[in-house]
Amino acid sequence: MPSDMSDAFDYSRSFRGSALAARLRRASEQLDRDGTRVYAARNVRFEQRWYGIMRQLIANGPMAVGAIAAVLRITHVSVSEASRSLEKAGLVVSTAAPEDGRKRNLSLTDRGRALAEELTPVWDAFNAAASEVNDEAGDIVALLDRLDDALARRSMFERIMERLPDIKGD
Repeated sequence: MPSDMSDAFDYSRSFRGSALAARLRRASEQLDRDGTRVYAARNVRFEQRWYGIMRQLIANGPMAVGAIAAVLRITHVSVSEASRSLEKAGLVVSTAAPEDGRKRNLSLTDRGRALAEELTPVWDAFNAAASEVNDEAGDIVALLDRLDDALARRSMFERIMERLPDIKGD
């Protein structure tokens, strides 16, 4: 077996569009791994999943978990789980929303604001590198926009179910 992974047979790539989800997961995992390595090289404890939440709190001030989930278009559960780890790390604080005690508002702590300031040059480097990769890949972001639009028109669930025979009981 070749020592260089780029010389090895690429099972997922060989399936082209049929392996869409696997390829997206793989790219996401690689980007997350590299991001984690950057923070480790800078001796900073920071999780990739925190970034979107922190950016929203920096830009908008205190926000409800549901509002962050809606803006980022991720699940409420994902934001809640990430916010608990952000809270444990002392970067955000969660308080009951004044208008509805069942809802939680997140806000940055002093420590969270200081870390955001420290990470600004790192995030700028991330953004520049992401733009470079996007350009090199032929504007993958435009293609992802088209993918989002296609899935909004008809979900994978709908597309798969229409191809499966109906299940009939006896």
